[in-house]
Formats: sequence, structure tokens, C-alpha cells
Amino acid sequence: MTANDTDGVLPKHAVRPSSGGLGTEPSPNTAGLKPIDRNLRRKVVTATFIGNFVEWFDYAVYGYLAASIAVVFFPSGNPTAQLLGAWGVFAVSFIVRPLGGFFWGWLGDRYGRKTALSWSILLMSIATFCIGLLPGYATVGILAPLLLLLVRVVQGFSAAGEYAGASAFLVEYAPKGRRGLYAAVVPASTSTGLLFGLLFVTVLTAVMGQGVVDDWAWRIPFFLAAPLGLIGHYIRTRLEDTPAFAELEEQDEVIKAPWKNLFVEHWRLLLQCLGAALLNAVAFYVLLSYMPNYLESQLNLSAGQANTMTSISLLTYIGFILLTGSLSDRLGRRRVLLSASVTMFLLAIPAFMLLDEGFILGTIVLVIMGATLTLNDGVLPSFLSEQFPTKIRYSGFAVSFNTANALFGGTAAFFATLLISTTGSTLAPAWMLMAAAAVAFVSVLLARETSHEELR
Repeated sequence: MTANDTDGVLPKHAVRPSSGGLGTEPSPNTAGLKPIDRNLRRKVVTATFIGNFVEWFDYAVYGYLAASIAVVFFPSGNPTAQLLGAWGVFAVSFIVRPLGGFFWGWLGDRYGRKTALSWSILLMSIATFCIGLLPGYATVGILAPLLLLLVRVVQGFSAAGEYAGASAFLVEYAPKGRRGLYAAVVPASTSTGLLFGLLFVTVLTAVMGQGVVDDWAWRIPFFLAAPLGLIGHYIRTRLEDTPAFAELEEQDEVIKAPWKNLFVEHWRLLLQCLGAALLNAVAFYVLLSYMPNYLESQLNLSAGQANTMTSISLLTYIGFILLTGSLSDRLGRRRVLLSASVTMFLLAIPAFMLLDEGFILGTIVLVIMGATLTLNDGVLPSFLSEQFPTKIRYSGFAVSFNTANALFGGTAAFFATLLISTTGSTLAPAWMLMAAAAVAFVSVLLARETSHEELR
């Protein structure tokens, strides 16, 4: 069974849209069934954006406060060891991402996309709030990093259901010829959450001072998780599930064991999609999460300069991400994804060499790299969603995407720091980007083009 023979029949309660804007193209339809109302699509897009934004704001704050967390939760004496400890906890929490992918994929394929998305954001917010309550190393000793690791594991587990579920949700609601544009809302909302997390930390540091932030003010953004998470949970519980999943329920075709189907019938596709997700896994965390710390610790820029440069890069990323998603609707997923791999491979070394050439040139370099990354990230959600049949779409996306992120994304900052420390070369992250781009290129090259296929 392929992705284009498992969904697309719409529920009878949907209403025909009028023309203009997102969600105005007619949906794939069969005789006697009405298309989806455009207002429902707008509600779905808005709710997905807000929920994803909230979850990734929570998740991003840890990365941007890594230096403060290193001071609070790890023994003093060796700043590099402290920082490696903080990034190590960040990396270890990713180990549970595949496990989370299995769980949330099963929940989303068995009981609906809405159910999985509603609970994942609630669990993430509770875990993030708990980080703000944890005692430091000076208070409880070795128990401090262990508690931090435990809460971060819960964060990683819950985050595993977010990106895949939101992407599948939007793709299954999208009109024909607009799936790339709709799915690009997911990385757009993710990067917006990252941007606001970075801006919040930047303002907090500027107002309070680094000493106060290291002492206690680092807890403030974590405490915001509770109200934001409740808002996101409320919004998502008010949505209807996707037409594709509703059809599976109506026809009694909801699969009870998506894992078995995924690993027995689609294991080659699973490995192929894992490879395709590799560039996103490495580049996203190197360029958008690890970068402020790299600019400070390796290039000796001030925290303000590092955060400003990364913020401008994120703004560029957000500005281009919807354009590249739409571009893939016209040119095809494979063509845009392959161009991303080639461009990233060629630019990585020159870009990192130029980062040390001053604030203005460094900012321009990060803007170019951010725009290059959108060629991958703006297309990957629709690409991965379309590769899998509806009955295992959530599971297939979640397992492949989260395994790539567990093995190579969450460890990116740790290994970049370790490689720089052991080799003495600040170009180590660039070599990591080149390796990821090469693997992604081969994987996408072997994939089929799905942009113009019907989901059913």
C-alpha cells in the first residue's frame, strides 16, 4: 500500500470553501462528499501554529540558557566541563525521542492526531515548569544534574510527538496543491518559538545582568510554561480531527499496531526518511540553537552580539520558510530538498570561516545559512508526511524524524563542543553539516516525488 491509496475521502460534515488565501483551494473530493470549509482550515493553521510555538518556546529556552544552566547544575572549576555537562544533558534527553515517536505515533494513528497533539503539549509544559523548580548543585550536589536529566527526558519524550503530529495534521487538512505551504507552518511556528525564546533570554540578561540570571533569574522563562501550555492544550482540544483520520474511523480501517506495519512492510522507507531528515537534525540545532553559544565561547563575541546575530538569522529563516514550502508545491519536494543539500555542503566551510570576520559580515553569513536551511526545513514536513500511508503516517514520520534527531540533532551541540575542544578547530561544526548534507542528498535522491500525488 502506498501513500496515495490510503486517504483523501472527506467527512460529510465539511463545507465548501470560497476563494482567496490559505485554505481556499478545493480539496480532493469524491462524489457526494463536500470539501472542507476555509474557515476551518484557518482555525487549524492558527491552532497548530500557536500550539507548536508554545511547545518550542519551552524547548528552546534550555538551549539559550545552557551557559547559566551549566553554572547552576554542575560543579565549578572547569567551564568547558560544565558546558559539556549542560549540552550532555541536552543530548541524552534526545535518546528518548525515538521512544516518544513510537508512543505518540501509536496514539496519533490509533486514537487520532488531535488526541496526541493535545497531550504532548501538556506534558511538555509540565516538565518545563518543573525545571524552574529544581535546586542547583550547590544545594543538593550530584542530585541536581540527575534531576535536570530526568525532567529533560520527559521534555524530549513529549517533544517527539509535536513536529510529526503537527505536520501530519496540516497535510491532511491542506487543499490539493498547497500541502507544502501548509506543512511549512510547522517549522515557521517552531522557529518563531525559538526566536521569542532567544529574545526573552536576551532581554532578561540585559535587564537583570548575567550574574543575576546565573543566580536565579534563569528560572523565569521556565515558569511561563504552565500558563502557555494550558492555553495550547485548550486550543487543540477544540479542534476536530483530520478528514483523513475521520475516514479511517468511518471505514473501520484504523490500524491497531502501526509499529508492526511500519517495520514489516515499510522498513526501507523508514530508513530512507531517516536519512532525509538528517540535514534538518544537524543543521537546525547547529545554526539555530547552538550558534549563540558557539559565537560566545569560540569566537569571543559578547552575549548581546551573539544573540542579535542569531535573532536576525532566525527572522530570515521565518521569512523564507513559507516561501520554500510553497516553492515545493510548484517544483516538487525532491528538487528543493536536493538543492538544500548541495548548497549547505558547498557553503558550510566558507561560512564558518567568515563568521570570525566581524559582526556585520558574520550576520550576513548567518542570514545566508538560515535561508539555505529553509530549503530543507520548509519542505521536509510535507515530504515526510506524504511518504507514508495515512494509517501509519504519524508513526512513520515520528519514528524517522525523531530517530534522526536523537542520534544526530540532540548530540550536535555536544559533539561540536567536544570536537572543537579536542581538535582545536572552530570549523568542526561545518564538517558536521557537510556530512549531514551528503547523507540527506543520497536519501532524497532515492525517494519518489509526491508533491502532485493524491494522498488517496
